[in-house]
Order: sequence, then structure tokens, then C-alpha cells
Amino acid sequence: MFTGIIEELGTVEAVEQQSDAIRLSIRAATVLEGTGLGDSIAVNGCCLTVVTVDDGVWTADVMQESLDKTSIGDVRPGDVVNLERAVTADKRLGGHIVQGHVDAVGTVVSRTPSEHWEVVELEVPEGLTRYLVDKGSITIDGVSLTVVETRDNRFTVSLIPETLARTTMGRRQPGDRVNLEVDVIAKHVEKLLSSANLLNQQSLDKLMKESKK
Repeated sequence: MFTGIIEELGTVEAVEQQSDAIRLSIRAATVLEGTGLGDSIAVNGCCLTVVTVDDGVWTADVMQESLDKTSIGDVRPGDVVNLERAVTADKRLGGHIVQGHVDAVGTVVSRTPSEHWEVVELEVPEGLTRYLVDKGSITIDGVSLTVVETRDNRFTVSLIPETLARTTMGRRQPGDRVNLEVDVIAKHVEKLLSSANLLNQQSLDKLMKESKK
């Protein structure tokens, strides 16, 4: 589990193409402190497993499923990426509960600068906005952010200078693809309500059938 608070920007050293996967090599510092083989690190919001660590560079294998469902396959050597280690029980939950399981890939539509912040508008696949509410949480490329406004298949977030400087959100331009993870609580609530509605409908159908006997 993660919190969406980016610890550092890493640099992609190499992308090794394999038959149905890629091996990603990333240079980092902070996230390697106390990190061992098999540990989890979120890269642009995608949870990856550490395979090797050598002289400030760690590697992870990214399978085809992740390449199909995230923007990880877009990265190239020299790109910077958001990095966060899995949270431990003694740490503050500074952002919100983030699983590192990308729900969809969105697209940056526009950036509107202001004196003290910048508003970024994003487009998401149809149906995803049902999980978004104004002032609710959203994870963009691993960054925990607050939704400002939702409409149709778009939403906006406001970025403070700290976020612009310390994450890749300061570099994203219109047309760029980003990883999105909605609040997992919203997904659980939806499933519970769907199950409850199904049970209620089944009970109602049973009563209707009995009343006709």
C-alpha cells in the first residue's frame, strides 16, 4: 500500500524489451534506503517489485498486463518518474490509501497557470468519473491529489508549487498520458450497493411470485 506522497523523482536508465514484458532500470537514492529484493516501489503510481539493486540503480520486470493497462510502456531512458516506497505501519498517511493498481490511463487536456497554483484538466475513459467527487481523492501518476471539479468525462485538479516542483505533474503537457487510480473505498461501496440492490430485487421477485399463488 502507498499514500500518494512522492518521495523522489527517479531517472529511467534503461528499458530492456522482452518478449512479453520489459525490464525497467531506474536510478534513485531515497527509495533505495532500506529497500531489498522483492520490496514494492510505485513508479508513476504503478506498483512494481524490486528485482535487483546495484550502485544506485534498481530494476523491475513489467509484465504485458501492466504495459496494456498503464502508461509505463511510454517511458524512455532519460525520463523522470515519480517514486514512492510502500508505506509502513509506523508512517503518517499523508495522502490517501493508494494500492498502486492503476484503474485507467487518462490524458492531460490543458494547464491553466495562476499566481500561486496551476489548474490541470484531464480526460478519463467513459465511466470512470462515477468514482470521482468534488473535493474527493484521485491518484495521478502516483500523486495523491484532490479533485476540484468533475464534469462529463473530465475533471480538474489544482497543483501547488511544491507538487509542481517535486513530481512529474510539473512537466506533464496536453496530450500526455497519465496513470489514474480512483479511491478504492468508492469501488468497494459501489460493489456493496450493487450486491444489496440485487438481493433486494431477488427478495421482491420472490414476494411477487408468492403473492400470485
